[in-house]
Amino acid sequence: MNDLKYELLIELNSRMEADLLKSYLEAQEIPVELFQEAIGHNIYPVTITGMGTVQVFVPKEKIKQAQKALELFLNEK
Repeated sequence: MNDLKYELLIELNSRMEADLLKSYLEAQEIPVELFQEAIGHNIYPVTITGMGTVQVFVPKEKIKQAQKALELFLNEK
């Protein structure tokens, strides 16, 4: 199971915030993959019982860099 190349950075309750974070990280050359249940994104763009939760994944080798960037991102809001 350690063969996974991506690691969870954070879970957010908003797709818009996840998209902003993705752009922010990619501008710093950190690849990002977002995961969200299809029903939460397509039908009900809200967080009813966690359906709208978006998981943000980054490559394992970039996790420390991404954590520092995330801290700055969250402090800028």
